[in-house]
Amino acid sequence: MGTLSVQAENYLKAIWNAAEWSDKPVSTGTLAARLEVAPSSATEAVKKLVDAGLVSHARYGAVELTGDGRVAALQMVRKHRLIETFLVEYLGYSWDLVHVEAEVLEHAVSDHFVEQLADRLGQPLRDPHGDPIPLADGTLPPMTAVLLADAEVGVALRVVQVSDDDSALLRYLGGLGIGLDSEVVVSARQDAAGTLTLAHGAAETTIGAAAARAVRVEPLAASA
Repeated sequence: MGTLSVQAENYLKAIWNAAEWSDKPVSTGTLAARLEVAPSSATEAVKKLVDAGLVSHARYGAVELTGDGRVAALQMVRKHRLIETFLVEYLGYSWDLVHVEAEVLEHAVSDHFVEQLADRLGQPLRDPHGDPIPLADGTLPPMTAVLLADAEVGVALRVVQVSDDDSALLRYLGGLGIGLDSEVVVSARQDAAGTLTLAHGAAETTIGAAAARAVRVEPLAASA
């Protein structure tokens, strides 16, 4: 594949990340929104990736990674999530600040550096947000969690993943004392209002549907 440009790396990772949190097809509009660029810029960038054999894109259709594109995307995801883990564990960053730093650093470090970092960190399987860290061979740890928005009422749950797309949400949840491995229960669901009530410890909090779709949980019984 040769050396990819920073732009190409960003787009490949964005395609993979978009598909990680949604079953909806990834469009050039989706990428434009995620990368905060004009739709025309996203379209032009995707064309370049198609020409390079890294993505496929039928006219007005979904943007999908090819085999080579997936390999490159997962390499970037691995770098990003290992750097985030390092920033939290060694430099004391909070989980809402590491994403932006990692976005810059991931393009500056070599593959050798990343593997040395992985060894120093003990080959972690998840980052500070619970996102699975791809292994060096491109495989991913198994994930069986469900979106909090889809969780059953009254079931004891453990928080296992929180999207890092919204730093404000991370700060909000952190302020509530809700983080990775927190135990929560959906005590009520208000479908008409698009909210749900979450019990955690002795507290109760009402959160919106968007926030509930940015958190993944699993039953405590499955965590035991």
